[in-house]
Amino acid sequence: MRSLPLTICATAAVAAISVSAPAASAVPYDDGTLRVTPSTIAPGGKVALWSDACGKGREGLGTSDAFVSSVRFTPAGGKGLSAEARVRSDAEAGRYDVTLRCEGKGGGGGRASAGLTVVHHARPTPVAPVRAGGGGTAVLAEQGGNSDGPGLPQAVAGLALAAVAAAAVAFRGARRRRPAAD
Repeated sequence: MRSLPLTICATAAVAAISVSAPAASAVPYDDGTLRVTPSTIAPGGKVALWSDACGKGREGLGTSDAFVSSVRFTPAGGKGLSAEARVRSDAEAGRYDVTLRCEGKGGGGGRASAGLTVVHHARPTPVAPVRAGGGGTAVLAEQGGNSDGPGLPQAVAGLALAAVAAAAVAFRGARRRRPAAD
């Protein structure tokens, strides 16, 4: 009977971690997978690209409206192709498609596609001179002290972690109240 609470707690912890963990963008398309890491970036940033769509000894050409220019994919160690791309500094916020077309030995070929999200981060500045610096208060001052708070994934993760903690406290208390066997 003791294993049931432990199983419930472990399941809740795994669910909380999986809900709140960010992942790289990977979308299967035609011949393989194209990964863009990070999948969300500000203009001017660099992204790492990896794909298993082209096979050994091949190369590929990656394109996106978000990139400064097309990028050349080259073999990445033991498996797959990799490249690095810079996002245009004037890229508008939004979702962009990244496409890989395979080239090289064996003729034309494979393709892969993934998504990239470009976001703009406003640079907060203090609204009044502060001797100690603005720090994180500049964002709150700019918003008038109101913040949106955590989103749904953070709320679910928090509730799951609170449930795990409550179950651990209850389990420990039940073990202490039980009389010792002679």
